[in-house]
Amino acid sequence: MFKKILIANRGEIALRVIRTCKEMGIKTVAVYSTADAESLHVRFADEAVCIGPAPSNLSYLKISNIIAAAEITNADAIHPGYGFLSENAKFSKICEEHDIKFIGASPEMISKMGDKATAKATMRAAGVPCVPGSEGIIKDYKECLKLAKDIGFPVMLKATAGGGGKGMRAVWKEEDLEPAWESARKEADASFGNDGMYMEKLIEEPRHIEIQIVGDSSGKACHLSERDCSVQRRHQKLTEETPSPFMTDTLRKKMGDAAVKAAEYIKYEGAGTVEFLVDKHRNFYFMEMNTRIQVEHPITEQVIDYDLIREQILVAAGVPISGKNYFPQLHSIECRINAEDPYHNFRPSPGKITNLHAPGGHGVRIDTHVYSGYIIPPNYDSMIAKLITTAQTREEAINKMKRALDEFVIEGIKTTIPFHRQLMDHPDYVEGNYTTKFMEDFKMKPKEEEA
Repeated sequence: MFKKILIANRGEIALRVIRTCKEMGIKTVAVYSTADAESLHVRFADEAVCIGPAPSNLSYLKISNIIAAAEITNADAIHPGYGFLSENAKFSKICEEHDIKFIGASPEMISKMGDKATAKATMRAAGVPCVPGSEGIIKDYKECLKLAKDIGFPVMLKATAGGGGKGMRAVWKEEDLEPAWESARKEADASFGNDGMYMEKLIEEPRHIEIQIVGDSSGKACHLSERDCSVQRRHQKLTEETPSPFMTDTLRKKMGDAAVKAAEYIKYEGAGTVEFLVDKHRNFYFMEMNTRIQVEHPITEQVIDYDLIREQILVAAGVPISGKNYFPQLHSIECRINAEDPYHNFRPSPGKITNLHAPGGHGVRIDTHVYSGYIIPPNYDSMIAKLITTAQTREEAINKMKRALDEFVIEGIKTTIPFHRQLMDHPDYVEGNYTTKFMEDFKMKPKEEEA
Protein backbone atom coordinates (compact mmCIF):
# COMPACT_ATOMS: atom_id res chain seq x y z
CA MET A 1 0.00 0.00 0.00
CA PHE A 2 1.08 3.58 -0.66
CA LYS A 3 2.77 5.46 2.17
CA LYS A 4 2.06 8.98 0.93
CA ILE A 5 -0.33 10.32 -1.73
CA LEU A 6 -0.11 13.77 -3.31
CA ILE A 7 -3.48 15.14 -4.41
CA ALA A 8 -2.99 17.07 -7.66
CA ASN A 9 -6.18 19.08 -7.32
CA ARG A 10 -7.96 21.65 -5.19
CA GLY A 11 -11.19 22.35 -3.36
CA GLU A 12 -13.75 19.80 -2.29
CA ILE A 13 -12.37 16.85 -4.29
CA ALA A 14 -8.90 17.33 -2.78
CA LEU A 15 -10.42 17.35 0.71
CA ARG A 16 -12.55 14.31 -0.20
CA VAL A 17 -9.43 12.32 -1.17
CA ILE A 18 -7.55 13.47 1.94
CA ARG A 19 -10.32 12.17 4.19
CA THR A 20 -10.24 8.66 2.72
CA CYS A 21 -6.42 8.58 2.81
CA LYS A 22 -6.48 9.45 6.52
CA GLU A 23 -8.97 6.64 7.17
CA MET A 24 -6.62 4.25 5.36
CA GLY A 25 -3.58 5.41 7.35
CA ILE A 26 -1.95 7.02 4.29
CA LYS A 27 -0.09 10.37 4.61
CA THR A 28 -1.24 13.18 2.30
CA VAL A 29 0.30 16.09 0.45
CA ALA A 30 -1.82 19.01 -0.71
CA VAL A 31 -0.71 21.27 -3.54
CA TYR A 32 -2.12 24.74 -3.88
CA SER A 33 -1.88 27.97 -5.84
CA THR A 34 -1.39 31.29 -4.06
CA ALA A 35 -5.15 31.89 -4.45
CA ASP A 36 -5.93 28.71 -2.48
CA ALA A 37 -3.60 29.17 0.49
CA GLU A 38 -6.58 29.33 2.90
CA SER A 39 -8.56 26.43 1.44
CA LEU A 40 -9.49 23.57 3.78
CA HIS A 41 -7.66 20.95 1.72
CA VAL A 42 -4.42 22.81 2.50
CA ARG A 43 -5.21 22.91 6.21
CA PHE A 44 -6.16 19.24 6.60
CA ALA A 45 -3.38 17.59 4.57
CA ASP A 46 -0.28 16.34 6.40
CA GLU A 47 1.92 18.49 4.18
CA ALA A 48 1.22 21.27 1.68
CA VAL A 49 3.29 22.67 -1.18
CA CYS A 50 2.60 25.88 -3.10
CA ILE A 51 2.97 25.12 -6.81
CA GLY A 52 2.49 28.55 -8.36
CA PRO A 53 0.29 31.63 -8.82
CA ALA A 54 -3.47 31.66 -9.28
CA PRO A 55 -3.80 30.93 -13.03
CA SER A 56 -4.31 27.18 -13.58
CA ASN A 57 -1.72 26.97 -16.34
CA LEU A 58 0.90 28.19 -13.87
CA SER A 59 -0.14 25.92 -11.00
CA TYR A 60 -2.66 23.05 -11.18
CA LEU A 61 -1.85 22.37 -14.85
CA LYS A 62 1.92 22.81 -14.42
CA ILE A 63 3.12 19.20 -14.56
CA SER A 64 6.75 19.99 -13.70
CA ASN A 65 5.73 21.79 -10.50
CA ILE A 66 3.45 18.94 -9.38
CA ILE A 67 6.11 16.28 -10.02
CA ALA A 68 8.65 18.41 -8.14
CA ALA A 69 6.24 18.66 -5.19
CA ALA A 70 5.81 14.86 -5.20
CA GLU A 71 9.58 14.31 -5.28
CA ILE A 72 10.49 16.72 -2.48
CA THR A 73 7.81 15.22 -0.22
CA ASN A 74 8.62 11.61 -1.19
CA ALA A 75 5.06 10.89 -2.32
CA ASP A 76 4.80 7.47 -3.96
CA ALA A 77 1.44 8.10 -5.65
CA ILE A 78 -0.59 10.96 -7.11
CA HIS A 79 -4.39 11.20 -7.09
CA PRO A 80 -5.53 13.68 -9.77
CA GLY A 81 -9.19 14.07 -8.69
CA TYR A 82 -11.34 15.29 -11.58
CA GLY A 83 -10.70 18.06 -14.11
CA PHE A 84 -7.23 19.62 -14.45
CA LEU A 85 -4.77 16.77 -15.24
CA SER A 86 -7.03 13.82 -14.36
CA GLU A 87 -7.38 12.74 -18.00
CA ASN A 88 -4.03 13.95 -19.27
CA ALA A 89 -2.10 11.07 -20.87
CA LYS A 90 1.17 13.03 -20.75
CA PHE A 91 0.84 13.54 -16.98
CA SER A 92 0.04 9.86 -16.43
CA LYS A 93 3.11 8.92 -18.51
CA ILE A 94 5.43 11.32 -16.66
CA CYS A 95 4.26 9.89 -13.31
CA GLU A 96 5.17 6.44 -14.66
CA GLU A 97 8.61 7.66 -15.73
CA HIS A 98 9.26 9.09 -12.25
CA ASP A 99 8.17 5.85 -10.54
CA ILE A 100 5.13 7.58 -9.02
CA LYS A 101 1.85 5.68 -9.25
CA PHE A 102 -0.86 7.65 -11.06
CA ILE A 103 -4.15 6.74 -9.38
CA GLY A 104 -6.14 6.67 -12.56
CA ALA A 105 -6.02 5.30 -16.07
CA SER A 106 -2.84 4.41 -17.95
CA PRO A 107 -1.52 6.86 -20.57
CA GLU A 108 -2.60 4.45 -23.33
CA MET A 109 -6.13 4.17 -21.92
CA ILE A 110 -6.52 7.92 -21.52
CA SER A 111 -5.36 8.46 -25.11
CA LYS A 112 -7.65 5.76 -26.45
CA MET A 113 -10.78 6.89 -24.60
CA GLY A 114 -10.04 10.62 -24.44
CA ASP A 115 -10.31 11.01 -28.21
CA LYS A 116 -14.05 10.67 -28.73
CA ALA A 117 -13.85 9.38 -32.30
CA THR A 118 -11.36 6.66 -31.31
CA ALA A 119 -13.43 5.79 -28.23
CA LYS A 120 -16.55 5.36 -30.33
CA ALA A 121 -14.75 3.10 -32.81
CA THR A 122 -13.40 1.02 -29.90
CA MET A 123 -16.85 0.66 -28.35
CA ARG A 124 -18.34 -0.32 -31.69
CA ALA A 125 -15.71 -3.05 -31.98
CA ALA A 126 -16.62 -4.19 -28.45
CA GLY A 127 -20.26 -4.56 -29.48
CA VAL A 128 -21.53 -1.63 -27.39
CA PRO A 129 -24.44 0.30 -29.03
CA CYS A 130 -23.23 3.59 -30.50
CA VAL A 131 -25.04 6.61 -31.92
CA PRO A 132 -25.04 6.41 -35.76
CA GLY A 133 -22.37 8.73 -37.09
CA SER A 134 -18.94 9.14 -38.63
CA GLU A 135 -16.38 6.34 -38.25
CA GLY A 136 -13.69 8.83 -37.25
CA ILE A 137 -12.60 12.41 -37.79
CA ILE A 138 -14.27 14.11 -40.76
CA LYS A 139 -11.60 15.25 -43.25
CA ASP A 140 -13.44 18.16 -44.90
CA TYR A 141 -16.83 19.83 -45.44
CA LYS A 142 -17.58 17.75 -48.52
CA GLU A 143 -17.41 14.57 -46.42
CA CYS A 144 -19.37 16.33 -43.67
CA LEU A 145 -22.26 17.10 -46.04
CA LYS A 146 -22.34 13.56 -47.46
CA LEU A 147 -22.39 12.06 -43.96
CA ALA A 148 -25.21 14.35 -42.82
CA LYS A 149 -27.32 13.31 -45.83
CA ASP A 150 -26.57 9.63 -45.21
CA ILE A 151 -27.36 9.81 -41.47
CA GLY A 152 -30.33 12.15 -41.93
CA PHE A 153 -31.01 15.46 -40.19
CA PRO A 154 -30.95 16.47 -37.38
CA VAL A 155 -27.26 15.81 -36.71
CA MET A 156 -24.77 16.89 -34.04
CA LEU A 157 -21.27 18.12 -34.88
CA LYS A 158 -18.78 17.47 -32.07
CA ALA A 159 -15.14 18.36 -31.48
CA THR A 160 -13.11 15.17 -31.07
CA ALA A 161 -11.06 16.80 -28.29
CA GLY A 162 -14.14 18.51 -26.83
CA GLY A 163 -15.73 18.91 -23.44
CA GLY A 164 -18.11 21.26 -21.66
CA GLY A 165 -20.10 21.85 -24.85
CA LYS A 166 -17.21 23.51 -26.71
CA GLY A 167 -17.17 22.77 -30.45
CA MET A 168 -20.68 21.26 -30.43
CA ARG A 169 -23.40 22.29 -32.87
CA ALA A 170 -26.89 20.86 -33.43
CA VAL A 171 -27.89 21.14 -37.09
CA TRP A 172 -31.53 20.64 -38.07
CA LYS A 173 -31.40 21.34 -41.82
CA GLU A 174 -28.89 21.26 -44.67
CA GLU A 175 -28.56 25.02 -45.21
CA ASP A 176 -27.33 25.45 -41.62
CA LEU A 177 -24.62 22.80 -41.88
CA GLU A 178 -21.73 24.76 -43.44
CA PRO A 179 -21.84 27.74 -41.03
CA ALA A 180 -22.13 25.30 -38.10
CA TRP A 181 -19.15 23.32 -39.43
CA GLU A 182 -16.98 26.45 -39.68
CA SER A 183 -17.91 27.92 -36.30
CA ALA A 184 -17.56 24.60 -34.44
CA ARG A 185 -14.09 24.03 -35.90
CA LYS A 186 -12.95 27.53 -34.97
CA GLU A 187 -14.25 27.16 -31.41
CA ALA A 188 -12.65 23.72 -31.04
CA ASP A 189 -9.29 24.99 -32.29
CA ALA A 190 -9.42 27.98 -29.92
CA SER A 191 -10.45 25.83 -26.93
CA PHE A 192 -8.37 22.68 -27.43
CA GLY A 193 -5.80 23.44 -30.12
CA ASN A 194 -7.48 20.72 -32.21
CA ASP A 195 -10.19 21.43 -34.82
CA GLY A 196 -10.95 17.76 -35.55
CA MET A 197 -14.69 17.11 -35.84
CA TYR A 198 -16.94 14.08 -35.91
CA MET A 199 -20.68 13.73 -36.43
CA GLU A 200 -23.52 11.88 -34.75
CA LYS A 201 -27.21 11.51 -35.30
CA LEU A 202 -28.96 13.96 -32.97
CA ILE A 203 -30.92 11.95 -30.42
CA GLU A 204 -34.22 13.69 -29.69
CA GLU A 205 -35.56 13.94 -26.14
CA PRO A 206 -32.39 12.33 -24.75
CA ARG A 207 -31.49 11.54 -21.19
CA HIS A 208 -27.85 11.50 -20.10
CA ILE A 209 -27.36 8.37 -18.02
CA GLU A 210 -23.93 7.13 -16.96
CA ILE A 211 -22.83 3.79 -15.52
CA GLN A 212 -20.15 3.79 -12.82
CA ILE A 213 -17.56 1.08 -13.39
CA VAL A 214 -14.42 -0.15 -11.63
CA GLY A 215 -11.78 -2.37 -13.24
CA ASP A 216 -8.64 -3.96 -11.82
CA SER A 217 -5.20 -4.87 -13.17
CA SER A 218 -6.33 -8.39 -14.13
CA GLY A 219 -8.87 -7.02 -16.61
CA LYS A 220 -11.91 -7.81 -14.48
CA ALA A 221 -14.60 -5.12 -14.14
CA CYS A 222 -17.89 -4.52 -12.35
CA HIS A 223 -20.52 -1.81 -12.40
CA LEU A 224 -22.07 0.19 -9.58
CA SER A 225 -25.30 1.01 -11.40
CA GLU A 226 -26.41 4.28 -12.96
CA ARG A 227 -26.65 8.02 -12.36
CA ASP A 228 -29.06 10.29 -14.23
CA CYS A 229 -27.28 13.53 -15.16
CA SER A 230 -29.87 14.96 -17.55
CA VAL A 231 -30.50 18.30 -15.79
CA GLN A 232 -27.80 20.37 -17.47
CA ARG A 233 -27.19 23.94 -18.52
CA ARG A 234 -24.88 24.49 -21.50
CA HIS A 235 -23.75 20.87 -21.16
CA GLN A 236 -22.75 21.44 -17.51
CA LYS A 237 -24.51 19.19 -15.00
CA LEU A 238 -26.53 20.92 -12.28
CA THR A 239 -28.01 18.02 -10.35
CA GLU A 240 -27.80 14.24 -10.51
CA GLU A 241 -29.68 11.32 -8.99
CA THR A 242 -29.59 7.57 -8.61
CA PRO A 243 -31.47 5.49 -9.44
CA SER A 244 -32.74 7.23 -12.56
CA PRO A 245 -36.53 7.75 -12.50
CA PHE A 246 -36.50 6.69 -16.17
CA MET A 247 -34.76 3.38 -15.53
CA THR A 248 -36.35 -0.07 -15.59
CA ASP A 249 -34.81 -3.27 -14.22
CA THR A 250 -34.41 -4.59 -17.77
CA LEU A 251 -32.74 -1.42 -19.04
CA ARG A 252 -30.45 -1.26 -15.98
CA LYS A 253 -29.23 -4.80 -16.64
CA LYS A 254 -28.65 -4.11 -20.34
CA MET A 255 -26.76 -0.85 -19.72
CA GLY A 256 -24.78 -2.31 -16.82
CA ASP A 257 -23.78 -5.34 -18.89
CA ALA A 258 -22.76 -3.08 -21.80
CA ALA A 259 -20.61 -0.88 -19.52
CA VAL A 260 -18.82 -3.91 -18.01
CA LYS A 261 -18.33 -5.35 -21.50
CA ALA A 262 -16.77 -2.05 -22.60
CA ALA A 263 -14.46 -1.88 -19.57
CA GLU A 264 -13.29 -5.48 -19.90
CA TYR A 265 -12.79 -5.18 -23.67
CA ILE A 266 -10.25 -2.40 -23.16
CA LYS A 267 -8.92 -3.96 -19.88
CA TYR A 268 -9.74 -0.78 -18.00
CA GLU A 269 -8.05 -0.26 -14.64
CA GLY A 270 -9.47 2.14 -12.05
CA ALA A 271 -12.78 3.95 -11.54
CA GLY A 272 -14.53 5.46 -14.53
CA THR A 273 -17.89 6.04 -16.14
CA VAL A 274 -19.37 4.85 -19.39
CA GLU A 275 -21.71 7.62 -20.55
CA PHE A 276 -24.84 6.91 -22.56
CA LEU A 277 -27.60 8.85 -24.28
CA VAL A 278 -30.97 7.18 -23.81
CA ASP A 279 -33.83 8.11 -26.15
CA LYS A 280 -37.52 8.27 -25.30
CA HIS A 281 -37.96 4.65 -26.41
CA ARG A 282 -35.23 3.56 -23.92
CA ASN A 283 -32.72 2.76 -26.66
CA PHE A 284 -29.26 3.58 -25.32
CA TYR A 285 -26.13 4.67 -27.17
CA PHE A 286 -22.51 5.04 -26.04
CA MET A 287 -21.49 8.69 -25.84
CA GLU A 288 -18.07 8.78 -24.17
CA MET A 289 -16.01 7.33 -21.36
CA ASN A 290 -14.58 9.35 -18.48
CA THR A 291 -11.37 7.80 -17.18
CA ARG A 292 -11.51 9.43 -13.74
CA ILE A 293 -13.67 9.91 -10.66
CA GLN A 294 -16.78 12.01 -11.34
CA VAL A 295 -18.06 15.07 -9.49
CA GLU A 296 -21.29 13.18 -8.79
CA HIS A 297 -19.69 10.04 -7.34
CA PRO A 298 -21.12 10.64 -3.81
CA ILE A 299 -24.67 9.64 -4.74
CA THR A 300 -23.43 6.22 -5.86
CA GLU A 301 -21.52 5.88 -2.59
CA GLN A 302 -24.65 6.74 -0.61
CA VAL A 303 -27.01 4.21 -2.22
CA ILE A 304 -24.65 1.21 -2.08
CA ASP A 305 -22.49 2.12 0.97
CA TYR A 306 -19.23 2.07 -0.99
CA ASP A 307 -16.18 4.39 -0.84
CA LEU A 308 -15.15 4.94 -4.45
CA ILE A 309 -11.96 6.84 -3.58
CA ARG A 310 -10.85 3.96 -1.35
CA GLU A 311 -11.54 1.54 -4.20
CA GLN A 312 -9.50 3.69 -6.59
CA ILE A 313 -6.54 3.58 -4.21
CA LEU A 314 -6.85 -0.18 -3.63
CA VAL A 315 -7.03 -0.95 -7.36
CA ALA A 316 -4.01 1.30 -8.02
CA ALA A 317 -2.12 -0.66 -5.36
CA GLY A 318 -2.89 -3.91 -7.19
CA VAL A 319 -5.74 -5.19 -5.01
CA PRO A 320 -8.29 -7.14 -7.12
CA ILE A 321 -11.96 -6.13 -7.15
CA SER A 322 -14.72 -8.49 -6.03
CA GLY A 323 -16.28 -8.55 -9.51
CA LYS A 324 -19.73 -8.11 -7.99
CA ASN A 325 -22.18 -5.71 -9.67
CA TYR A 326 -23.99 -3.32 -7.32
CA PHE A 327 -27.56 -2.03 -7.46
CA PRO A 328 -29.04 0.95 -5.58
CA GLN A 329 -30.84 0.13 -2.32
CA LEU A 330 -31.80 3.75 -1.56
CA HIS A 331 -32.41 6.98 -3.53
CA SER A 332 -29.88 9.81 -3.58
CA ILE A 333 -29.86 13.30 -5.14
CA GLU A 334 -26.94 15.72 -5.51
CA CYS A 335 -27.26 19.47 -6.01
CA ARG A 336 -24.13 21.29 -7.14
CA ILE A 337 -23.94 24.57 -5.23
CA ASN A 338 -22.15 27.10 -7.41
CA ALA A 339 -21.04 30.66 -6.68
CA GLU A 340 -23.37 32.00 -9.38
CA ASP A 341 -26.43 34.24 -9.49
CA PRO A 342 -29.37 32.22 -10.91
CA TYR A 343 -31.52 35.36 -11.12
CA HIS A 344 -29.05 36.93 -13.57
CA ASN A 345 -28.27 34.14 -16.04
CA PHE A 346 -26.02 32.26 -13.59
CA ARG A 347 -23.28 34.87 -13.74
CA PRO A 348 -20.24 34.09 -11.53
CA SER A 349 -20.19 35.51 -8.02
CA PRO A 350 -16.72 35.18 -6.47
CA GLY A 351 -15.91 36.97 -3.23
CA LYS A 352 -15.91 36.56 0.54
CA ILE A 353 -18.37 34.30 2.35
CA THR A 354 -19.43 36.40 5.32
CA ASN A 355 -21.67 33.79 6.94
CA LEU A 356 -22.23 30.07 6.38
CA HIS A 357 -24.63 27.66 8.03
CA ALA A 358 -24.61 24.10 6.70
CA PRO A 359 -27.64 21.81 6.97
CA GLY A 360 -27.45 18.51 8.80
CA GLY A 361 -29.59 15.62 9.93
CA HIS A 362 -30.08 12.03 8.86
CA GLY A 363 -29.37 11.38 5.18
CA VAL A 364 -27.70 14.76 4.51
CA ARG A 365 -24.10 14.94 3.23
CA ILE A 366 -22.11 18.02 2.26
CA ASP A 367 -18.81 17.91 0.38
CA THR A 368 -17.20 21.35 0.47
CA HIS A 369 -13.94 23.18 1.06
CA VAL A 370 -15.43 26.55 2.03
CA TYR A 371 -16.30 28.15 5.37
CA SER A 372 -17.36 31.48 6.85
CA GLY A 373 -14.65 34.01 5.99
CA TYR A 374 -13.36 32.05 2.98
CA ILE A 375 -12.70 34.09 -0.15
CA ILE A 376 -13.78 32.37 -3.37
CA PRO A 377 -11.19 33.15 -6.07
CA PRO A 378 -12.39 34.06 -9.56
CA ASN A 379 -9.82 31.80 -11.24
CA TYR A 380 -11.51 28.39 -11.09
CA ASP A 381 -14.74 26.48 -11.54
CA SER A 382 -17.58 28.10 -9.59
CA MET A 383 -18.70 24.98 -7.70
CA ILE A 384 -18.21 25.50 -3.96
CA ALA A 385 -20.23 22.63 -2.46
CA LYS A 386 -22.18 19.49 -3.20
CA LEU A 387 -25.33 18.87 -1.19
CA ILE A 388 -26.45 15.24 -1.18
CA THR A 389 -29.61 13.81 0.35
CA THR A 390 -30.39 10.10 0.63
CA ALA A 391 -33.62 8.36 1.62
CA GLN A 392 -35.70 5.21 1.11
CA THR A 393 -37.65 6.68 -1.85
CA ARG A 394 -37.26 9.43 -4.45
CA GLU A 395 -40.11 11.42 -2.92
CA GLU A 396 -38.43 11.31 0.50
CA ALA A 397 -35.06 12.29 -1.01
CA ILE A 398 -36.66 15.33 -2.71
CA ASN A 399 -38.42 16.40 0.49
CA LYS A 400 -35.17 16.00 2.43
CA MET A 401 -33.37 18.10 -0.20
CA LYS A 402 -35.98 20.86 0.11
CA ARG A 403 -35.47 20.93 3.87
CA ALA A 404 -31.68 20.90 3.54
CA LEU A 405 -31.69 23.71 0.95
CA ASP A 406 -33.92 25.80 3.22
CA GLU A 407 -31.34 25.35 6.02
CA PHE A 408 -28.31 26.07 3.81
CA VAL A 409 -27.25 29.69 4.39
CA ILE A 410 -24.36 31.23 2.44
CA GLU A 411 -24.06 35.02 2.70
CA GLY A 412 -21.72 37.51 1.07
CA ILE A 413 -21.99 35.98 -2.39
CA LYS A 414 -24.75 34.74 -4.69
CA THR A 415 -25.25 30.98 -5.00
CA THR A 416 -27.43 28.54 -6.92
CA ILE A 417 -29.29 27.45 -3.76
CA PRO A 418 -32.48 29.34 -4.87
CA PHE A 419 -32.37 27.60 -8.26
CA HIS A 420 -32.19 24.15 -6.69
CA ARG A 421 -34.98 25.01 -4.27
CA GLN A 422 -37.24 25.99 -7.19
CA LEU A 423 -36.16 22.90 -9.14
CA MET A 424 -37.28 20.63 -6.30
CA ASP A 425 -40.80 22.07 -6.65
CA HIS A 426 -40.95 21.93 -10.46
CA PRO A 427 -43.77 19.54 -11.49
CA ASP A 428 -41.76 17.89 -14.29
CA TYR A 429 -38.76 17.31 -12.03
CA VAL A 430 -40.96 15.94 -9.25
CA GLU A 431 -42.50 13.53 -11.76
CA GLY A 432 -39.07 12.52 -13.06
CA ASN A 433 -40.13 13.84 -16.45
CA TYR A 434 -37.01 15.60 -17.71
CA THR A 435 -34.41 15.33 -20.48
CA THR A 436 -31.17 17.16 -21.32
CA LYS A 437 -33.40 19.90 -22.79
CA PHE A 438 -35.10 20.59 -19.45
CA MET A 439 -33.22 23.83 -18.73
CA GLU A 440 -34.14 25.35 -22.09
CA ASP A 441 -37.66 25.95 -20.77
CA PHE A 442 -36.84 26.50 -17.09
CA LYS A 443 -37.44 30.05 -15.85
CA MET A 444 -36.52 31.28 -12.40
CA LYS A 445 -39.45 32.74 -10.48
CA PRO A 446 -38.78 36.25 -9.15
CA LYS A 447 -37.59 36.37 -5.53
CA GLU A 448 -40.84 37.85 -4.29
CA GLU A 449 -42.78 34.83 -5.60
CA GLU A 450 -40.61 32.27 -3.82
CA ALA A 451 -42.33 32.61 -0.48
